[in-house]
Amino acid sequence: MKILSWNVNGLRAVHKKGFIQWLENENPDILGLQETKAEPEQLSEELRAPKGYVTYFDSSKGRKGYSGVALYSKKQPKCVIYGMGIKKFDTEGRMIEAHFDTFILLNVYFPNGGGGPERLQYKLDFYDAFLAHIERLRKHHKNIIFMGDVNTAHEEIDLARPKENEKNTGFLPEERAWIDEVIYHGWIDTFRHLHQHTKDAYSYWDMKTRARDRNVGWRIDYIYVSTALQKCLRKAFILADTPGSDHAPVGIDIVL
Repeated sequence: MKILSWNVNGLRAVHKKGFIQWLENENPDILGLQETKAEPEQLSEELRAPKGYVTYFDSSKGRKGYSGVALYSKKQPKCVIYGMGIKKFDTEGRMIEAHFDTFILLNVYFPNGGGGPERLQYKLDFYDAFLAHIERLRKHHKNIIFMGDVNTAHEEIDLARPKENEKNTGFLPEERAWIDEVIYHGWIDTFRHLHQHTKDAYSYWDMKTRARDRNVGWRIDYIYVSTALQKCLRKAFILADTPGSDHAPVGIDIVL
């Protein structure tokens, strides 16, 4: 099974840059999108219902053109849940949880910590609530995948300029410590698990400085699996040459 995750930085914008053709070429079994910046009724039929996929969308409830996630799946889930049941997080349209026969998948757009102390605290609170949520899920379901734009680079190897960014959101000690905790609880960073020492592998580049041309990037997009799925993992990769967004798609091949 091929699973992809991509922060598209605007689904309508990436549609104009060949998204449907890309989807047909890559042919994932499941695709999670983040930062869609659109409500379903604003999308064309081609985006709402591409051939061969069932689709699900969650958008910001109070701020149009902000945040938002989407899920495209070849197989219809048994049930789909939007959000974590916590109003202050769910109103921003950041999570879709899909239950399949043999696994649960969560597509998540984690908050960015920029914009002042309040937004950083919001991000950290979201992190804590999300970890508690997936830990509750795992008590009843062993096979869980979560993926998306986590908005934090974990280790120095995960960004081009770690020293320069030690005091910047996305690489703050308290943000990185949460990823430490996720891994401590047994969740597996699929890319780093299979590419332990791979350097210069990034999924985000600043557009204003044309950082992608120089590969001055960050690896902030992840796919994690629960310990029970480690043996099922075959590949983990970054489609770094995919145009259309300031992020690249990340993916796994897994036997489910």
